[in-house]
This record gives sequence, C-alpha cells and structure tokens, in this order.
Amino acid sequence: MEINALIDSIKSFEGIKRKKPIKDITATLKDVYNVAGNTILNFGDDASAIDIGDGKLILLAADGIWGKLMSADPYWAGYCSVLVNVNDIAAMGGKPIGMVNILSINNEKTSHAVMEGIKEGSKKFGVPMVGGHVHPDAHYDALDVSITGIVSEDALITSCDAIVGNKVVVAIDLDGRQHPRFPLNWDTTSHKDPARVQAQIDVMGKLGSKKLVTAGKDISNPGILGTLGMLLETSGVGAIVELEKIPRNESVNWEEWLKSYPGSGFVLSVHDHNVEKCLKLLEDVNITGAVVGEIIADEKLYLEHDGHKKIVFDFKKDGIMGIREEEFR
Repeated sequence: MEINALIDSIKSFEGIKRKKPIKDITATLKDVYNVAGNTILNFGDDASAIDIGDGKLILLAADGIWGKLMSADPYWAGYCSVLVNVNDIAAMGGKPIGMVNILSINNEKTSHAVMEGIKEGSKKFGVPMVGGHVHPDAHYDALDVSITGIVSEDALITSCDAIVGNKVVVAIDLDGRQHPRFPLNWDTTSHKDPARVQAQIDVMGKLGSKKLVTAGKDISNPGILGTLGMLLETSGVGAIVELEKIPRNESVNWEEWLKSYPGSGFVLSVHDHNVEKCLKLLEDVNITGAVVGEIIADEKLYLEHDGHKKIVFDFKKDGIMGIREEEFR
C-alpha cells in the first residue's frame, strides 16, 4: 500500500478519532483529580496510580466495550472486557487484583453470552470478577468494567516518560488469528493455555522491576501507531518509525495490521543498553519484539517506508488525546 494512502487511512481510523473527546472531559476534572493528595499518575496513562504507602501504588483503570464489538459477538465482548483491563494493569508493570462490571442489557440471551465470556476471561487471565451492577431494563446493550491492580513504586511503567534517544520497540504475539466477526481483533489468547497467557501479562512486571523500559503502553483500539502516538503525545516527544521493522503476521495486510488490537501487544521506549535484555524477556513468553525506530525531540510521529518519510501525527496540530501527563503530575 502506498505510504500516503496508508497514513490517511490511519489518521481517519475510528479507533483513533474516538480519543478526541478526552481532552475536554479531563479538563473538567483538572481541579479534583488529586483532592486527596496521593494521586501520582492520572489522565493520559493506561491506569491511574494512587500512593498507598510503603512503596506501593494502587492502579485503577476502566474500559467500556465498543458497541460494534458488543453487537458483533456478545460472548467475545465479555471476554475482551477482561483482556483489555488486565492489559492496562500489565502495561503499568502491575499485578491485576480484581474487577467489577456494569452491565446494561435488554435481553437474557445477550446477558448470558456476555457473562459466559467474562467467566472464560477470568479463568484465562487468573483475575476474579468480584461484583458490579446490572441494568436489566436498558434499551441498549453495554458493558463497562473497572479493574484494580498493585505495583511497587520503583517498578511502575508510565506512558509519559519516553526519553529522546530511546529506541522504540513494538512487541506483539504473532501467534494469533483474526476474530471471524471482528477482524481487527488479533486473538492471541483464546486458543492458548492460561499459564502462557498469564506469563505474557507478568513479563511487563519483570520489565518494570528490572527498569528495562522508560515508558510503555499496551496496544489497544487506536492500533499500533495510534497507541505509540498516545505515548509520544503524553511524553511531549516524537519518533521516527520504519514500517517494515514492525513485527507482523504476514497473513494480515499492513492497513489492517496497524489498526489491529492484539491480545498481547505493547509499544515501549527503551535505552540502547537495555534493548537486548528487553527483547529476550519478551521472546521467552512468545512475544516478538523489534526495534522499529527512535524517540526524537520533534513532537511528530514520522513513518518511513520505501525511501519515503511522512508525518503521521503532528502533536502540536492534530494530537490524539490532546493532553500531556505533565499537566497532572
């Protein structure tokens, strides 16, 4: 695919454009996000981090399942509600502790399918669903899940601390398959045993405790470049990325691959001297990592392909979320 057409497709991707309201929403809460005085991370990251003393942080995150996914496959929506929340905690180097949910539903069949998916997800990832709330008479179907995790303060991975000169690492489990009714879901977990899946979650904690990464984020609805863009934006930096160096399962074309939501996938910012150790730990749990570019001071994300270098995002003009973590630290 020609690079200009690929970039246009990425920039107009719904998974990225849906992040635009975040700036206005968080601006309203700017005066209250730290009223207790112990919030050390809040808007702009995968989870907020609350200091509870003794060098420990509580991580809090929540995700609402995309309506398109809920309509396409309620069971898979329930399963993914666990997956996405667990990945948010893992991306911070944390250990997931438990989840609660809010289910708005208008028929028993859909409700059953969603809860069966949640049950399977809890078993697969080893994280309990401990409670929640149900609206049994809603005029629509919706699922929202919140998760709590814990991490040592010195092992925390943020998405706002990428450093100029760091290498950009993209890490994805390539052993997967496209979901038959939602092809932008790259399923790497449902066909694997829980031990392997949980090892892939735990590896981010190892990277954090060994201080092998300066920043990280799990690849989510905005896809590979969109997720990297959010990390760069909150860090106040840019990057140059070479398309062909991004790990890819070649059964999927580049346009779909860059928009995919992998069951296990991360973008990382890594010092040169830590790259080899980082890639080895990822390889040990069947995640393919590769250096795809470098962090730069210019607040733009550039994509290189076939001798051409083009801007994907200029964060001073067309940001994804429009916020920097430093505003809330």
